Amino acid sequence: MNASTGSAAEPLVLGIETSCDETGIGIVRGRTLLSNTIASSMDEHARYGGVVPEVAARAHLEALQPSIEAALAESGVALTDLDAVAVTSGPGLAGALMVGVGAAKALAVSLGKPLYAVNHLVGHIAADILDDDAEPLEYPTVALLVSGGHTSLLLVRDLTTDVELLGETMDDAAGEAFDKVARLLGLPYPGGPEIDRAADGSTGAPGDPKAIAFPRGLSRASDMAKHRYDFSFSGLKTAVARWVEQRERAGEPVPVADVAASFREAVVDVLVTKALAACRDHGVPRLLLGGGVIANRRLRDTALERGAAEGVTVRIPPLSLCTDNGAMIAALASELIMSGREPSTLAFGADSTLPVTEIQVAESS
Repeated sequence: MNASTGSAAEPLVLGIETSCDETGIGIVRGRTLLSNTIASSMDEHARYGGVVPEVAARAHLEALQPSIEAALAESGVALTDLDAVAVTSGPGLAGALMVGVGAAKALAVSLGKPLYAVNHLVGHIAADILDDDAEPLEYPTVALLVSGGHTSLLLVRDLTTDVELLGETMDDAAGEAFDKVARLLGLPYPGGPEIDRAADGSTGAPGDPKAIAFPRGLSRASDMAKHRYDFSFSGLKTAVARWVEQRERAGEPVPVADVAASFREAVVDVLVTKALAACRDHGVPRLLLGGGVIANRRLRDTALERGAAEGVTVRIPPLSLCTDNGAMIAALASELIMSGREPSTLAFGADSTLPVTEIQVAESS
């Protein structure tokens, strides 16, 4: 590390994130955020009611170069100033990941810079270290990651060496459930913000979160022995569909605000209950929230309120760093560099099912 603007102590890293529908380019120096550029293809997917992998991959191809140029301009650095390049190797959509991986390899080789291939989910945890207003992240911590494609509960003993998967979704992720229920209620994609608006009464009276007793998946006593930290939202989605169908068959109006509020409450209740159970069971008084669904205000408020009642400190990164972004990937690589880890070789590819325990891929021996 000998670039004039960076060093091994505070490496200057460009991160590339293309795991789903957002092309994220981030530049960090050590733990300081210099640029967080995101080009979303969400509008292109909205017409289909969900992410189409082929559309996402093509959108990444078109957005990568202008996004890199925009990030460099915002940060005021040149490609030659970089100390390293980082990229998401997985998990995510295979075709989308391949675009980012190919670009990162080409960039690193052409610049003669080291390359760090890292885990997307662990990147969401690393986003927290870029918050200038927060205290340093303490270990161990429990992390709840909630996004369109992932719902995972992790025990983080060390960001660069020891992340344990406690539980994950058995079917639909929470974000997917929001999208599907929004479609049932005739609301646009993406469903999360639309469910929020309906529940909060943006077009009328707020919904009653206790109006309908929707099920809490994998929360019965019989489930807890085997699936204490796992999630399931498919049954909840089906319960909402059946409730709506019964009202429609009876010729009765569907109270959209009440359905949205009751559904949201069921999701939030399960997420927070299981996350706090993990904190209690492991004696960890810290909970980190990450992922795009953390933009849900009810989830944030409930986690903060119930966490405080149980003596658990809840950390929430800035919302701009909760959605998929390249800054979190650069931040994770920066931590790896500062901890003395060797770069990745070029012998890695896109791994759509990369386990969260594999923080860095293909590290040089």
